[in-house]
Amino acid sequence: MDINIVLVVIGFLLFLLAVSGVRVVNQVERGIVFRFGRAQPHIRQPGLRFLIPGVEHMKKVNVQIVTMPIPTQEGITRDNVSVRVDAVAYFRVQDPMRAAIEVQNYLFAVEQVAQTSLRSIIGKSELDDLLTNREELNKGLALMIDSPALGWGIHIDRVEIKDVQLPEAMKRSIARQAEAERERRSRVIVADGELRAAHKLADASGIMSQTPGALQLRLLQTVVEVAAEKNSTLIMPLPVELLRFFDRAAQAGTREQTAEPATAGAERIQPDGEQQVQPQGEQPALTEHRLAEEEQPAVTGLGAAQDEAARPAPLTDVGVPDPRKPHRSGSAKRAE
Repeated sequence: MDINIVLVVIGFLLFLLAVSGVRVVNQVERGIVFRFGRAQPHIRQPGLRFLIPGVEHMKKVNVQIVTMPIPTQEGITRDNVSVRVDAVAYFRVQDPMRAAIEVQNYLFAVEQVAQTSLRSIIGKSELDDLLTNREELNKGLALMIDSPALGWGIHIDRVEIKDVQLPEAMKRSIARQAEAERERRSRVIVADGELRAAHKLADASGIMSQTPGALQLRLLQTVVEVAAEKNSTLIMPLPVELLRFFDRAAQAGTREQTAEPATAGAERIQPDGEQQVQPQGEQPALTEHRLAEEEQPAVTGLGAAQDEAARPAPLTDVGVPDPRKPHRSGSAKRAE
């Protein structure tokens, strides 16, 4: 009886000992077995695993992708702008043995490396790169963190910059710059549209000039469109040919008025009806003589002597020298 009780007790203790050596490794974990403090090279895969109680113990390592937010880091960019940047890192354990042996706490180690790498990226980059070239910065930041993490059995999948916080003055400056850029683009678009419209109008003008009926159709269409509107304006179409006639007549009148002053004083009508062109220097004398003839009253019926006396003196008698005769002074005449 006593022996049976002892056997039962021994069997129960052995069962407890065997149960204490049973370990379950989950699908997302890998087991590192230490025997007398020494890591075994064989990594335990997911499933039911047995350990020697009191001799072996297991350390489980999660191999899932870890999402780790990087705290906000403040720094000064290469163009001397103070910014605050935060990011997020995605990594996973690639070598469970190194992650369990090489580093005490790989999560804390990766977080510290990520913070220092982010501050380094801020100092090496310009503000425009942080705002517009984040893809390249993300790749560079991932490489900087992944380099030391590989020695710990950690692989950095990717790192992304979440937000870049700027000072208020810099925000206003960037807003003004963006507004000016949008204004420039809008002006370029409007100018390009006007240029294309001008080309189209020039082509249409050439086509309509070759087809006179098209211009009349366009005129009638415009009249119909205006007449459809509810207004009191009466539009009377005026033929274009009439405008061209008035234009040609005005140009001809302008040419005649320009030619008349050049020939007004260059002609003199002789008594016999012939025209004789006189030099410009003789025009004043001829004009005075003609005025004298016009002012002299007509004397008729007094005889030949009176007619001769009433006839105006020749040009040479009124003090107008004859250019064909040599000029003599008054003393010479008295001497004669």
